[in-house]
Amino acid sequence: MDILYSDREIAVCVKPVGLDAEQEVPQALTEQLGGTFYPVHRLDLNVGGVMIYARTRQAAAELSRAVQEGTMVKEYVALVHGCPAETGDWEDLLWKDARRNKVFVVNRVRGGVKKARLEYTCLERREHTSLVRVRLHTGRSHQIRVQFASRGFPLVGDHKYGARDDAPAPMLFSFRITLPWRGRTRSWERLPDWA
Repeated sequence: MDILYSDREIAVCVKPVGLDAEQEVPQALTEQLGGTFYPVHRLDLNVGGVMIYARTRQAAAELSRAVQEGTMVKEYVALVHGCPAETGDWEDLLWKDARRNKVFVVNRVRGGVKKARLEYTCLERREHTSLVRVRLHTGRSHQIRVQFASRGFPLVGDHKYGARDDAPAPMLFSFRITLPWRGRTRSWERLPDWA
């Protein structure tokens, strides 16, 4: 696994597609770096990208607080079908069907419904797809995937949410994490080959 940064309190790595963020990645980090690793945020199994892990319980509490307070900024790149507007700021109500592990945009508040907000910028238009940069303001399950698909722009490779192509996995990647840490703003990034 590619390690972008490591010290006594945190480790930043690039999670490969197909590894579980909560168990397999910490195990791989332990094998590479030694010690214990605590997950403080997650990525879907079929999504890769930059992730940060705590190496102490205190660091885990501080990073979890940064996630909750929104001071940890997570940015993604995605390849979507179609051509959305140049920029967007979308807020939706999302409901997760846990039995089917699928999320839906709904139009009224009911049990289990959560607000979801993201901003995006279109970086590049290709023949039938667009490369977008996404900043999450909330971290909901499948949020980017369902918010784009609900507007007719499913992610390339995201067959669960309507893509009809041959890509093996959703073209979604956590490319940058930025947060205030130990008196300064820290940022780590990596782009996937397809971006």
